[in-house]
Amino acid sequence: MKRRDYGQYCGLARALELVGERWALLVVRDLAAQPQRYTDLLNGLPGIPTNVLSTRLKELEQAGLVERRIAPAPQRGVLYALTPVGRDLEPAILTLGLWGATQLEEPQPGDVVTPGSVILSLRAVFDPEAAAGVNASWEIRSPAMVLHAAVTDGKLESGVGPLPGKPDLAITFEPDGLASYRALMQAATCGLVELDGPRTLLETFIRVFPLPKVDTKATAGAAKPK
Repeated sequence: MKRRDYGQYCGLARALELVGERWALLVVRDLAAQPQRYTDLLNGLPGIPTNVLSTRLKELEQAGLVERRIAPAPQRGVLYALTPVGRDLEPAILTLGLWGATQLEEPQPGDVVTPGSVILSLRAVFDPEAAAGVNASWEIRSPAMVLHAAVTDGKLESGVGPLPGKPDLAITFEPDGLASYRALMQAATCGLVELDGPRTLLETFIRVFPLPKVDTKATAGAAKPK
């Protein structure tokens, strides 16, 4: 499959040549959350054909954005991970994802939420000013996933899976629908979550990871999917 070439000497055109193909940025999104096996990526991207995933990974490797690693013991096999150049994409992905979140309508039948997408949402909305002086850790639990976030002196570390140690606050929620970041924050704001730890840290969590406002004018005029 030949990659699109725009024939323009432009940084944006070059970026689109590298990651503008269908599914490419979502592969990068999930690898930004954590290195993954091929089967992990396949399971986390429902609907992607196996040949397309293989092609995208090959293209991203050739572009120097993705590399293969041997999984650490006791795991086995090969992991795909972002290279330093690939990780440099994260700020752009977070900005694009944050803008896209303001354009979201209600979930449609068949929509899915991946752990990687929720982690990237947390990183996108993270407010360093609100986190100044904060030292706390959270574990977010739902039937579909377990995530963690820790703030140390205003700096965020987040990922898929539990924290190595006990979190300062564990937030458990049973979403009525998709276990999205928006569903989590709405439940947390309304107090519809179970807490294991100080309730004040829930207020800190809501302040540090504020829910983006939806652009109602844009979504009202958006075409409904058929």
